[in-house]
Amino acid sequence: MVYRPSYTPSVQELRALVFCGDLGSVSRAAQELNLTQSAVSRSIRALEDRLGVKLFHRVRKRLLLSDAGRAMVHDSREILEALDRSAKMAMAFSEGGDVLRLAVLPTFAATWLIPRLPEFLKMHPDVSIDLASALHPVDFDRSPFDAAIQRAVMARSDTDVFPLLDESLIVVAAPSFIARGQTLSSEELLSYPLIQLTTRSELWNEWFSQTGTTPIKRFQGPQMQHFDMVLSAAEAGLGIALLPEIFAEQAIMSGSLHKVSLKTLSGPTPYALIRPRSREVNATMDAFEAWVHSAARHS
Repeated sequence: MVYRPSYTPSVQELRALVFCGDLGSVSRAAQELNLTQSAVSRSIRALEDRLGVKLFHRVRKRLLLSDAGRAMVHDSREILEALDRSAKMAMAFSEGGDVLRLAVLPTFAATWLIPRLPEFLKMHPDVSIDLASALHPVDFDRSPFDAAIQRAVMARSDTDVFPLLDESLIVVAAPSFIARGQTLSSEELLSYPLIQLTTRSELWNEWFSQTGTTPIKRFQGPQMQHFDMVLSAAEAGLGIALLPEIFAEQAIMSGSLHKVSLKTLSGPTPYALIRPRSREVNATMDAFEAWVHSAARHS
């Protein structure tokens, strides 16, 4: 059993803190929360007393957040939003169908999975999808997810891995940045801003090594944390991007990006469906696995 320390706020106290911080007034917060002013004031006082810190400065009948209060409101808002998401997820079970909870790399979800999901839901109309982004390996013992779709190398040892799509990276740019139909040599590429993925900073040098180019210590160009940012930056004309082809295919079809080199780079690991070994038989998950394998074969 997990016991709550005496200093840990209650949900009511967190809500009082956030609303008072946003509105700057106990009376307005009480009105929004459908509580009395005294109840809201008691929550704030009790929280400050237990924490031993002032969360607000009282200035001319207005509440102004202290530094501690400002930091705590930020975290409290995230906690309340997470509780709200969890409650909505639980309520989905009351609708009579199954809920499929998936953790997916965000760019894979946005560019490949979500556009294809209507097909699966048409085949299984009683299934609800609960989709969340996951940039790190999923611990299924500590999370509610039924499966994850990530790079296979991210799978933990207590999971089964089912490869879906190999990663093939291509060099692309917006027509406004590099004229359509123009291809660039490796040497020419180095004279342009190259958009870099900070979480996989080695990608450009791996691409250049295939062409016999000496590794570059510092590239010219913006740095982005996720592939979806790299994609958007390339479409905006901020530079040339090295992207998995499955992420760029929609932009290429729409004309917002085009290939500027015929050379490709094979990624070290495929994108895969990752399932926990410890879970009981799940017919809905089995149906999704069969469908996503079929979708990958035909993509």
